[in-house]
Amino acid sequence: MNAELILFNGRFHTVDATKPNASAVAISAGRFVAVGNDAEAMALRGAATQVIDLKGRTVIPGLNDSHLHLIRGGLNYNLELRWEGVPSLADALRMLREQALRTPTPQWVRVVGGWNEFQFAEKRMPTIEELNQAAPDTPVFVLHLYDRALLNRAALRVVGYTRDTPNPPGGEIVRDSHGEPTGMLVARPNAMILYATLAKGPKLPLEYQVNSTRQFMRELNRLGLTSVIDAGGGFQNYPDDYQVIEQLAKAQQLTVRIAYNLFTQKPKEELADFRNWTSSVTLHQGDDFLRHNGAGEMLVFSAADFEDFLEPRPDLPQAMEDELEPVVRHLVEQRWPFRLHATYDESISRMLDVFEKVDREIPFNGLPWFFDHCETISPKNIERVRALNGGIAIQDRMAFQGEYFVERYGAKAAEATPPIKRMLAEGVPVGAGTDATRVSSFNPWTSLYWMVSGRTVGGLALYPEGLPRATALELYTRGSAWFSSEQGKKGQIKVGQLADLAALSADFFSVEPEAIKAIESVLTVVGGQVVYAADEFEPLCPASLPVLPDWSPVARVPGHWRPHAGLQNQAHVCSGPCAVHQHGHQRARHSTAPISDFQGFWGAFGCSCFAF
Repeated sequence: MNAELILFNGRFHTVDATKPNASAVAISAGRFVAVGNDAEAMALRGAATQVIDLKGRTVIPGLNDSHLHLIRGGLNYNLELRWEGVPSLADALRMLREQALRTPTPQWVRVVGGWNEFQFAEKRMPTIEELNQAAPDTPVFVLHLYDRALLNRAALRVVGYTRDTPNPPGGEIVRDSHGEPTGMLVARPNAMILYATLAKGPKLPLEYQVNSTRQFMRELNRLGLTSVIDAGGGFQNYPDDYQVIEQLAKAQQLTVRIAYNLFTQKPKEELADFRNWTSSVTLHQGDDFLRHNGAGEMLVFSAADFEDFLEPRPDLPQAMEDELEPVVRHLVEQRWPFRLHATYDESISRMLDVFEKVDREIPFNGLPWFFDHCETISPKNIERVRALNGGIAIQDRMAFQGEYFVERYGAKAAEATPPIKRMLAEGVPVGAGTDATRVSSFNPWTSLYWMVSGRTVGGLALYPEGLPRATALELYTRGSAWFSSEQGKKGQIKVGQLADLAALSADFFSVEPEAIKAIESVLTVVGGQVVYAADEFEPLCPASLPVLPDWSPVARVPGHWRPHAGLQNQAHVCSGPCAVHQHGHQRARHSTAPISDFQGFWGAFGCSCFAF
């Protein structure tokens, strides 16, 4: 047998305990056929084999986010200005101002998730007046975690909020002393007011949604992601809002593998939704690139305890158990796996009461199910999850809300939030992820930094010590595969498994913790095909697509902040402490020379710091 692709002279961390390291792999028909030394892989070389010298790069299995809203996020990615990783509020406002000038009527500028004020040098959020100054005529919507949104005057006009607009259930339109809306919306106790307001904005036409989804997948590939488990989401109706992803799958244009859960959209009609889906959707229908994965993360609206640590913990309604039980009963009867959003231990206790009651009457008997989040789950409830053979998908939401949690509950309580080490010690399956795109960043290296360093994106130390790097990587690869019932199929660099991998820009296992945040992939392979390449591998990179529409923020500011992108003899943004200095990628010197003609990512900001 001749291999189709051989990669050699690398440092492979396989996440396979039987063969933890290798220098080369051979790939055929989308799977690994040899993992070992260079000679073992080269023995499968044929006349048509593509051979890539990795030049000593660290290589890991393709990363797998156990909870990322890719399908919904892809539809909107080209509409969104991302502040993820931006080091100062001055930079963020400069980005917003520049985008407002490029955005045509009636479109909005939307900053939707993945940032908080603690990442900024100024340690504060923008004011509404600053948004008005940056964009006096273009509607601006800025989402802050799950707790609030800021709208400028133009946005208030187009959404129609006035002094006569009543507060919706569970939300507040903040008003001034004269009763006029200020532009701040507050979620109490859930984010419905935020998402319902965001949904008032214009959508992209189908052609642009296809382009938007492909741009998003390319950015995920750049970060080393090759798989995600899509948790559904609000305003993501099945099958209507799955048209784009189905189209891309049919055209074999997916570059990220997706296992999707179905998320009910109808309060008080949840059981009808799941009865309909279990009769019309075949469990695991699809293929290795797009496959159905079960129910959730919303099973019933009364069993959702949104994590807003600025607000007191919400008590779930008394009717929760009566509404959740028939849905869980139906799913177990139909042998449909399910996942359920749960933040607080108090909620988890009540949910487990329901699960155990159903199990006594209709045994789960190995049916895959899991909780998402579990920030404050207790040791007792971890044991109950294990007894029902469940799993826990953890996300890095504490990296973005840790400061708020500490302020409300204290630093001691934050030391095991979530208690990942206890979950692993109890033998519970654990998978890592982000809950992106609206709250957390989709960048897996932010999440891995949080797990390893124990710090928030603002630098606050949460945990006495982080996870070992090998453990954190396993949660993002082999661990996450359990949550789509694909253990043994992917998540390791191992003969017979899907050939998904990423060669890294820096060695995850040896760089300083702060440098983890800046890691990205320089060569991403999915199913034996190169889907992204940079640096010395750039000639192998598939051609990029033009961004549609051309005024999209993604055309100028693609994805996550890149502190070292294009720095060689080029300008980069510098406000206060230089991003280059912070991350140690280059030595820099500061200049007052104006930037006149630099195009691309850094040119959007007009910075006066040059790195050489």
